[in-house]
Amino acid sequence: MQDTILSIAGRPGLYRLLTRGAGRIIVEALDESHKRFPASPRDRITSLNDVSMYSDADDVPLMQVFQNIADALEGKASPLNHKTASAEELSDFMATALPDYDRDRVHQSDMKKLLQWYNLLIKAGYTQFVTEEDK
Repeated sequence: MQDTILSIAGRPGLYRLLTRGAGRIIVEALDESHKRFPASPRDRITSLNDVSMYSDADDVPLMQVFQNIADALEGKASPLNHKTASAEELSDFMATALPDYDRDRVHQSDMKKLLQWYNLLIKAGYTQFVTEEDK
């Protein structure tokens, strides 16, 4: 994924980095609003490229987890809703995303966030999360 996708603590959704300025960055919401705004250094900003998920072996980059889901769902959005999915549905979804995820350290809220972010990225037109070199 060539764009830098960000999560900003305290703000719902995901954001695309547009440009960097003096002491702040300009981001655009990935949802249908495409709202642009400046984010300051006080905001806790995390690049999804820097996030990983716990597994029984090594931590797995989040982009690889998204790619696993996209491969399993043939690049389509998940039919599950992150707000109404049951614990069993989330567990099955997580087994598709990362079969050997650490069941003690990956919580239900993490699974909901993964599902929400995946569907948001697919809706925004992202279908390829890792390149062949990254695999």
